[in-house]
Amino acid sequence: MLVLLLVLTKGPGELLYAQSDSIQLNNKANSFNSQASVDSLFSLGEKCLHSQKYEQSLLLFQKSIKLYALADNYKKIGDCFNYIAVINYFQGDYSKTIFFFKKSIESYKKSRYKKGVASLLNNIGSVYNTSGNYLKALDYYRQAIVMFEEVGEKENLAVATQNIGLIYMQGKDYKNAMEYFRKSYALHRKLNNRKSICETLISIGDLYAKEGKYDSAFENLTKALQIADEEKDKQLQITALASLGDLFCSKSDYKRALPYYTRCLTYSNEVGRLQYQSESQIAIGGIMHMLGKNRSSLVKCQDGLRLAEKLGSMSQKKSGCDCLYQTHKSLGNNQQALRYYEQANAYEDSLNLAETSNKIMGMEFQKQQLVDSIAYVKKEYVVQLKHKEDVRRREKNRNIIVISLCFVLLIAAGLWNRLTYTRKAKSALQTEKDRSDTLLLNILPEEIAEELKEKGNVSARDYDLVSILFTDFKSFTQTAEKMTPQSLVEEINICFKAFDLITEKYQIEKIKTIGDAYMAAGGIPKAYKNSTRNIVLAGLEMQEFIRDRAMEGHRTNRPAFEMRLGIHVGPIVAGIVGVRKFQYDVWGDTVNTASRMESSGMVGKVNISETLYQVIKDEDCFSFEYRGYVQAKGKGEVAMYFVEKCCVAQVVA
Repeated sequence: MLVLLLVLTKGPGELLYAQSDSIQLNNKANSFNSQASVDSLFSLGEKCLHSQKYEQSLLLFQKSIKLYALADNYKKIGDCFNYIAVINYFQGDYSKTIFFFKKSIESYKKSRYKKGVASLLNNIGSVYNTSGNYLKALDYYRQAIVMFEEVGEKENLAVATQNIGLIYMQGKDYKNAMEYFRKSYALHRKLNNRKSICETLISIGDLYAKEGKYDSAFENLTKALQIADEEKDKQLQITALASLGDLFCSKSDYKRALPYYTRCLTYSNEVGRLQYQSESQIAIGGIMHMLGKNRSSLVKCQDGLRLAEKLGSMSQKKSGCDCLYQTHKSLGNNQQALRYYEQANAYEDSLNLAETSNKIMGMEFQKQQLVDSIAYVKKEYVVQLKHKEDVRRREKNRNIIVISLCFVLLIAAGLWNRLTYTRKAKSALQTEKDRSDTLLLNILPEEIAEELKEKGNVSARDYDLVSILFTDFKSFTQTAEKMTPQSLVEEINICFKAFDLITEKYQIEKIKTIGDAYMAAGGIPKAYKNSTRNIVLAGLEMQEFIRDRAMEGHRTNRPAFEMRLGIHVGPIVAGIVGVRKFQYDVWGDTVNTASRMESSGMVGKVNISETLYQVIKDEDCFSFEYRGYVQAKGKGEVAMYFVEKCCVAQVVA
């Protein structure tokens, strides 16, 4: 288990103790208006955060942002966004975490608060590290180190240095990892920061464990746990205990590992750390299975998998399914074992999806090379001239003139034929090239097509903020049964042609159609400022078209479709896969969540996620209806909104 090191930027103001009643909190928050009162409101949010009262804390920070905005206090606005990001991190929503860290950076830059910007660059790197995007994490850590050195922040410099060591350890470059850990440890020792020393000892212990140096690993992790116990820091205790449990599990010493995991689970339950609750439950379940206690294993693994699904951790969900597969198999529950085996394989496929980014098909455009036959003809002409000189000496002048005229005519005809052939060949080649370019642009975005023609392949690309739209016709099978195959295809074609024109109007990219489903994306392959606004406008116009089509169908007694539509925004990977019938496609959890927005929506409505709502909530042309938390398949309960257009909106590039 890796230690994730976040740097929290502190805002001034005395910490106030939170009231237990959320209604009292709302009333208290509404009464704050002076600068001192706003600072007290902010401090109250900090106190709630440190007490793991995340919902109350989030409410207080959101109200603080509005009040600080009235005074253009960008430093404090940045502090609020920073804490909102940390709340989302603790709740396992990494997409929102990165989004709000970047919002905080924007505010800090306006207030020229370099230390805060550096801290958040480090934090974004840590989130990318947790998500497995190590190259991006390394880039953000290095940016943070440069700024920490610039402002003289030695403590946070040590934290960022240790984080780079974690990246190298994840990449199995243990030599460089240890070098960065030791640099970080030396800085922390010089500053006498015991908690940071503890974090570095945990990282060093984990590294020794990966190298198989178990005695050194145990020594460092035991020192770390001792410091954590002395400091009474539950977060550090949880991390050290989890690493000690992992150490003994790697040695197959399950009886010694069990007490560490049990204590880790107890502390995780106390502070509400979902990640470690899930990992500890699954680890204990695996140990129970290895010790032959399969009934106990079943309970622990099921609890761990439930928490992993709530957290949204793909790797943890796979571990939980693996544990349940082994346990059910040992109990002879073959049907249940097979179900969890298939789920584990599905999660494995999702985890490996990003690795397909470099397996992109290559494509070559060969051009026919024309032979320069004119030079060849000239060479032959010289030979014939010499021959003609010989003939002149042997034959009469008349024969020489006839031969010369015939030869000139032959050369002229050859040149003319070659010139005609060359022109036709060039014209045919240009026609085929234009046809190929037109076909390619109909399949791929222009930027992707140009890269494919230039390099012969296309590299997959990561995007931080892309909006994904899904549509699906309700009761499609029942409606289709009332139509002939020809009229069914014609009706779908009319709808999708209309959708194509709408996506072109709002400058969003059609990805593909899947049966009666339609998928589009905003912000790729080139990101632009108003992509999220435009994709929502496009979704509203699509629903408007379907409603008008249905009304026309009712007037003419013709079957008509009803449609659900959902949109979500977040990070994705985009590229081309395969070697035949290739297409531009997108992958990532954002795509899955967008699909859940569609399936959890209602006919005639545009259903959006909480993340998208936060991006577009200030747009004047939209009105929103909060739906609360809705159960979504594979996602648990997710906050959703219906969006409507409240004024005439213009397309903005």
